[in-house]
Amino acid sequence: MGKAKPPEPGEISRLLEVMRRLRDPKDGCPWDREQDFKSIAPYTIEEAYEVAEAIDKNDMAALQDELGDLLLQVVYHAQIAAERGHFTFADVVAGVSEKMIRRHPHVFGEVTVADAKAQTEAWEAEKARERQKNKRGGVLDGVAHALPALLRAEKLQKRAARVGFDWDEIEPVFDKIAEEIAEIRAELPPGPLAERQNSPLAEEIGDLFFACVNLSRHFAVDSETALRMANVKFERRFAGIEARLPAGAAIEATPLEQLEALWERVKKEEKDE
Repeated sequence: MGKAKPPEPGEISRLLEVMRRLRDPKDGCPWDREQDFKSIAPYTIEEAYEVAEAIDKNDMAALQDELGDLLLQVVYHAQIAAERGHFTFADVVAGVSEKMIRRHPHVFGEVTVADAKAQTEAWEAEKARERQKNKRGGVLDGVAHALPALLRAEKLQKRAARVGFDWDEIEPVFDKIAEEIAEIRAELPPGPLAERQNSPLAEEIGDLFFACVNLSRHFAVDSETALRMANVKFERRFAGIEARLPAGAAIEATPLEQLEALWERVKKEEKDE
């Protein structure tokens, strides 16, 4: 590997100037001038996921590119805020720097922590103090509603667990999952599956998802990561089914029994590898 290129001085200033020019009321880009916080927010979320995808693929070239796109989103929001007199990019940088120093007294102060677990506990204690200072003292306050549902469920559960609202053993978690499945079965209307699909089961199925997130949390498994892995595995195996169909066969015309047999074949071949 070659020697890493040192950061060029002034590159952040250059990026800030690029964004200022894009938003210039007279000579800027028409599309960029029309954007606001709400219209840009979906792109910010999308870029964060693309960063995660590059990491999952261990694609460093893509990661560099996606981190740049994510940084652009920060600059974009800061520029809009500056135009409206709320805050500037410099305020954002200063704020996060002060926060990191405040939350790491073992690095920037005289405090000593035993290990990573102790640091996590100290971090959460400091965040709780910050919430109280900002008049957001509820245990669950501050968990963003815009988070993906699985991630938000995990964060809510972790917050509750820190004040003792949690099981110490795994068996009650399994029991809770079984209970939620039983409740779904009890709510199912009679008749063929096609006639059941519009039944009001969203709340019960949501409870099951929440319980499954609890199971993941107790095993220190990130729910979002686990589901992404399951999605990738399903895509890979489904593509394997398509690749193993007889020449000219249409998948939609193939009996389910044959598709399931091909699925099991793909699974076995993966395990044999």
